Amino acid sequence: MTTIRAAVCHEFGAPLSIEEVTLAAPGADEVEVAVEAVAICHSDISYADGAWGGALPAVYGHEAAGRVTAVGAGVRRLAVGDPVIVTLIRSCGQCPSCSGGHPVRCETPAADAGPLTRADGGPLVQGLSTAAFAEKVVVHRSQVAPIPDDMPMDVASLLACGVITGVGAVINSAGVRPGESVVVVGAGGVGLNAIQGAVIAGARQVIAVDLSEEKLDDARAFGATHGVLATDPKPHRSVREITGGRGADHVLVTVGAAQAYQDAPKFLAPGGTLVMVGMPPSGATVTYEPVVVAATSQVMRGSKMGDVVISRDIPWLVDLYKQGRLELDALISGRYPLDDINAAIADTRAGRARRNVIVLR
Repeated sequence: MTTIRAAVCHEFGAPLSIEEVTLAAPGADEVEVAVEAVAICHSDISYADGAWGGALPAVYGHEAAGRVTAVGAGVRRLAVGDPVIVTLIRSCGQCPSCSGGHPVRCETPAADAGPLTRADGGPLVQGLSTAAFAEKVVVHRSQVAPIPDDMPMDVASLLACGVITGVGAVINSAGVRPGESVVVVGAGGVGLNAIQGAVIAGARQVIAVDLSEEKLDDARAFGATHGVLATDPKPHRSVREITGGRGADHVLVTVGAAQAYQDAPKFLAPGGTLVMVGMPPSGATVTYEPVVVAATSQVMRGSKMGDVVISRDIPWLVDLYKQGRLELDALISGRYPLDDINAAIADTRAGRARRNVIVLR
């Protein structure tokens, strides 16, 4: 057992509390990682706000990078000192989804008892099976992927969620092909990476839609060919003008706003695909006319974590970064110590940040 500092959520919507907690040693198939950097994802904020329920107290955080400090029995290809990223993608490798090459859909639930306890011995939830708003984590070996020793940890942490979710939604979920047109709704952290993914895939037109002109400028800096304000009276008309009257082959909604999902089909071309990436609060609903979807042969599908396979996709993304084809450094808006995590969350919640990163070492 190890005593570490962590940011604990005791009440939904309240500031996190920095306190000492106890972390169990890694068991079979588990890895202990000293966290050096952890980015703040909107999913962490949604959980801490109670948007999707869950038990408390809990430690959230799931977009991390650090170094291995201990390994449990059965762990191979990882050793103490190895630089790694830590993700929430926990996969058993044997269920139908894992066997079919879709580990993000793993059907085997994690054990109820996690490695964390409060200082007084009380229960503490390992949020998103990771709990990386802390000095150390203990996670299943499937959640860890090696990275080059010379890669900055703050930059590497972004690969654990925001980058794989955005790029993966384009490459793996949508299957964008060269010459196709892509609309990305939302130019935040995930949206900017979806834009980068569309450029990497060879899209002819990459159209960003957002409420903010500043965010549209960001989108252009990351490769968008066009920007459309969502506040325009009929933004879908602008998209159709850009695409020669057809609409887009692919529309990716990267924000968790029900209204964005309500409006998204208007951007689609016949035969187009709507990819649902952003996650609204539980209970949020929208309405579609099935006859329109059927008559135009359109497709609606979800994309969890970009449907990535981290052992395959992380090395590829690292190579793209080293080749200068994937921008990561400019995604970081601010760096904060763990003690200032609530300020980093407030800045992220306000919509000002691409990605804020907590730096622990």
